[in-house]
Amino acid sequence: MDIASLLPMTTPRLSLRLFTPDDADDLYAYQSLPSVARYLYRPAHTRERSEQVAAERAAHSVWYTDGDKLALAVCRRDEPGVLGEVTLTLASARAAQAEIGWTLDPRHQGRGYATEAAAALAGLAFGRLSVHRLYARLDVENTGSVRVCERLGMRREAHLVENDLDGDRWGSEYIYAALAADIGGRSGG
Repeated sequence: MDIASLLPMTTPRLSLRLFTPDDADDLYAYQSLPSVARYLYRPAHTRERSEQVAAERAAHSVWYTDGDKLALAVCRRDEPGVLGEVTLTLASARAAQAEIGWTLDPRHQGRGYATEAAAALAGLAFGRLSVHRLYARLDVENTGSVRVCERLGMRREAHLVENDLDGDRWGSEYIYAALAADIGGRSGG
């Protein structure tokens, strides 16, 4: 399925759309921060990497095979600029499982934008994309993302202890998940 025909998606305050190459500066503004990269288990982006990522995301809107990833820019409906992103990765086409994620510029955190955007994306996943199981992986110290998962109605399924190395720091991870039967009807799908 080509997701582009389903976009942009809107919520009361937000618009979710495909990235464009012109979003590279906004992407760099938060993806270059060590405090953001820390929870993504990768180095902070350089400006060049942000330009590359924006261009890649602008060109990719298909949802067919394992590993296909949809990354949407989260924007306020009443102002220009990118606040962050929500992502949906097709983990298993056969089992209809997908991983959801979100990253928000710290300047825009604490206002419910991540929950609002993630709920809209979950609605798309459980609705038009027919996902059976949606899960999120997050660092246990990322309390904001824990709250987003819980607000979405996801249950904590696992606590993986020191399962990933971020530079010289061992990180532990939570796995949260929900089935379409659990929250599909509540998420707007």
